This record gives sequence, C-alpha cells and structure tokens, in this order.
Amino acid sequence: MIEIRWHGRGGQGAITAAKIFATAAFRAGYTGVVMAPSFGTERRGAPVFTSLKIAKEKIYDISPIETPDIVVVLDHLLLTEADVAKGLKPGGLIVLNTPKPLTAHDFDGMRVAAADVTALSLEAGLPHGVVNSGIIGVLCRALDVVPFDTVLGEIEAEFKTKRPQANAQAARLAYEKTIVEGA
Repeated sequence: MIEIRWHGRGGQGAITAAKIFATAAFRAGYTGVVMAPSFGTERRGAPVFTSLKIAKEKIYDISPIETPDIVVVLDHLLLTEADVAKGLKPGGLIVLNTPKPLTAHDFDGMRVAAADVTALSLEAGLPHGVVNSGIIGVLCRALDVVPFDTVLGEIEAEFKTKRPQANAQAARLAYEKTIVEGA
C-alpha cells in the first residue's frame, strides 16, 4: 500500500488533485483506493489536507494517514505554518511546489521532488494559484506507479469544461521541469 498525504490551501484543489490521482491509479490496476479528505468550515486560503491510499488489493483502513510514504505540498509557504512532514516514513518522498532551489529546504534523509508549479501553471494558461494539475505532474515524475498518460487523461476528464488542455499542459510542464533529489 502507498500512503499519500496531500497538503494545500482551501481553493487550491488538493482534494481534487488527490481524486484525479486516485482515479488514474484505479484505472492502472490499483483496485484498492481510499480517500479520506479533511475539510469542513475552512475558508479559502486556510490549510487543508487529504489522505489517499492506493494498493493492488482492497483496503479496509479508511482512517486518515498518520505515517505517509509521500507528502504532497501544493504551497511551499505551508512549510512554515504546519508540520506537513509529520510522521513521514524514513526515506519518504516530499513532493513540493516551490520557486526556491531544493537547497533552501531542509528535509534531512527524505527524497524531495520539486518544481515551481505556480509559474509553470501560469505558463500553461491557468489562473494564478491553480496548481493542482501541475503538482500531479511532479508526483508522477517522482513516483512511477501510474502511467503518466493515464493521469493526463484523468486530468482532462476532470476539467473537461474548465481548460482541459491547459490543465494537462501544466502537468506536462511540471513533469518535465521536476528536480528529484535525496535518499
């Protein structure tokens, strides 16, 4: 089982990104897929998170993830506001949207995959702050378990009435520009 915890801000689409990746994983043969979103009265811009578990067999545990294999961070500023890496397994993967070089971040003993998803999403033609499709591209570059073409198809399907090509292009650009370092 692969456990992925997604951290973002209300309105960034962390939950939608997790849903897209979950659907693509299911189509790729991961018949065990469980999402446990954590949201309620959060306002736009407030920190939110969701848990996603994928496995080749049925998953019975639907609780939120406490010890993830992967942490996806849609906004690097969350690093100063919340302990997003809390519980991350040793040697785990942090997927990060950041304009800063990887050397600006200290994730001792962890793998880090990063790109400036905000800038790349703008380049793809999306409005400022729409980073969910792009962060999926970073995740796919660092975690080769779901075929990227399958993920792109799910992105286009999810956003079929909201710039499907621009969203897919944001994921492609982020995939191409991702830097992966560490353990």
